[in-house]
This record gives sequence, C-alpha cells and structure tokens, in this order.
Amino acid sequence: MKVKDVMTANVVTVLPGASLKDAAQLMVLHRVSGLPVVDGSAGVLGVISEGDLLVKERGAPEGGRGLLAWLTGARENGGSKLAARVVGEAMTAPAATIGPERPVAAAAALMLEREVNRLPVVDRDGLLVGIVTRADLVRAFARTDAEVAREIRDEVLTRQMWLADDETVTVRVEAGEVTLRGCVTRRDDAEVLPKLTAHVPGVVAVSSELTWREDE
Repeated sequence: MKVKDVMTANVVTVLPGASLKDAAQLMVLHRVSGLPVVDGSAGVLGVISEGDLLVKERGAPEGGRGLLAWLTGARENGGSKLAARVVGEAMTAPAATIGPERPVAAAAALMLEREVNRLPVVDRDGLLVGIVTRADLVRAFARTDAEVAREIRDEVLTRQMWLADDETVTVRVEAGEVTLRGCVTRRDDAEVLPKLTAHVPGVVAVSSELTWREDE
C-alpha cells in the first residue's frame, strides 16, 4: 500500500500571510489539527498546527516577568513563535513531506522520527497533492484480514517477489497474524518474503513455514 492510497487529496491549506485567527478558524471548521502552509503555486512552505497556536495562547511561561522571562519563553517555543502574528511566523518549517508513491510504512516511520501527526504529500516538483495523517495510517492498519491477505498476494508475492509459476505460497491471516506456507526456489526469497510481508499495513506478526529448493 502506498501513501497515495490513504492520503486525503482535497487538502485545506493556508497562506503564510493569513492571521493566526484565520488558521484557527479553518482548523475548527474543517475539524483538522494542522494545515499545510503553501505559496501561490501550491509549494509547501511549512505546517501550522494546534501546537503552534497553543504557544501563542499560553503566552510567556509563568514564574517570571519582564524582558528576561519573555526571551526565555520565546527561546523555548522556537524563537519567534511567541511573538508571531501571522501564519508564516508561527508555522513549523521546513515541513517534513513525503511522495505519493512511497510505502505507507515509510510515512509511519517518518512521522515517528519527526514526532509529527501529519505529512504533506508532494509531487516531484514539491507541489502539494495531498496530506496523510496518523489517523489515515491507523485506518489502513484496521483493515480486514481478507484485505490484508489480498494485498500480500497482489503486491508482495506478485509485484515485488515475481514468484515463478512453480513456486507456490499460501497466505493465511487471522487477527492480523500472517502465516506463510509453501516452497520457493531460493533461500534468499524465503528470508525476504516475511520481511516484506511485515511492512503491509494491518500485519501484526508474520510466521514463516517456507521451504526452498536451492541454497545460494
């Protein structure tokens, strides 16, 4: 499964010159927790999120007053975020982005690495074509066993592994736990196949009972 299969293509965006109030109202209206910030050509400049707005709403940290306290608070919250008035001053930039052809597993890894809840999806020219969120990835993980098994057969066995006609592998999925049985030609294939299967969204665990005809 690829990012383009789970992303939202109709993305709510905001311009860098918009006010923070405008951004907040868009989030509330569309029930989203963050917005890609784009230029006039749909190039992604950054992301404005609820967290960025909370910095402004909280104000300077308690326990101090005056210039020193203000400077400390500004430093803790990304420099100019506390003093921001428009989206371009409060947004997180540069944004972590991903391509539509990347696997869902890559999106999950990037979200965890960057500690973000969403990734703008951009084409080769860096233009926005969608957005993928943690909720999108959870929905992919929640697919039925039949859907998971079908993707393993279609994507992993057929498109990625290119198994020969005399190689037979059966796939059984129960509550997300996959069992692979059968015989392949090479030992390498028997070792790689469970690893590829583990990256299919919705797979909880993989048990391999594969055998092979040739050692390399």
